[in-house]
Amino acid sequence: MRTPTTSGAVALAPEARASDVSGEDVVIRLEHVTVRYRVPAEPVRTFKEWAIRYLLRRKVPYREVLALNDVSLEVRAGEVFGLIGPNGAGKSTLLKLVARVLRPTSGRVWVKGRVAPLLAMGAAFHPELTGRENVYLNGTLLGMTRREIDERFDAIVAFADIGSFIDAPLRTYSSGMVTRLAFAVATDRKPDILILDEVMGVGDTAFQQKSFARIRAYQEEGATILFVSHSMEAIKRLCQRAAWLDHGRVRFVGPADEAVERYLASL
Repeated sequence: MRTPTTSGAVALAPEARASDVSGEDVVIRLEHVTVRYRVPAEPVRTFKEWAIRYLLRRKVPYREVLALNDVSLEVRAGEVFGLIGPNGAGKSTLLKLVARVLRPTSGRVWVKGRVAPLLAMGAAFHPELTGRENVYLNGTLLGMTRREIDERFDAIVAFADIGSFIDAPLRTYSSGMVTRLAFAVATDRKPDILILDEVMGVGDTAFQQKSFARIRAYQEEGATILFVSHSMEAIKRLCQRAAWLDHGRVRFVGPADEAVERYLASL
């Protein structure tokens, strides 16, 4: 189990005044942000094993891991901003900070607007419920009223393209069908900030084209998009700017094409 240490952390609340951050078009700002995790130095497989070690030895040895190390960057309103780097570089940790599900160990995080995070596609879906029931469940979790879901239900199902399976239990779905339905629900309403973590590979080519088109439409309507992908073509196709992360540090921030070139050259 990993737990972030938060001693001395400062995270600005969502209602922080815009005057606290310079630049009227900035909607996300990270200032010298560090996230430090404590992980067991020895594997602990069960709670019983952890309790025995703690009660008998009064100590469970930990080591510290820096998921993010003194990261500073800004994202402007209306841009598609990419995050690239190898596994373990800190990309998902940064997204969790912006989504307000994680606090930094130190530094400041400022976010303006409603955030819709797609950090784990279908994570809140229940396999024994039907697709229809899961649409209502997830729509509610995303802040939609039942009336709003009623009004948007047909459009969500049409976008997911799962046909008559909508009334079948989710356990009968393929993984692609689950992710298509999750994407359709989560992106049905335009958020101020949309977070996409490795979700553009879902579905077949036709569905990917629909997904790209929806993201483009939201960008044109003024939404800000944080986009994480191991597909460098998708980064170049969608993003204006990108940040290359490596071992928790920002190696480069700038035009997406240049960020991709520098990252690939380092491999």
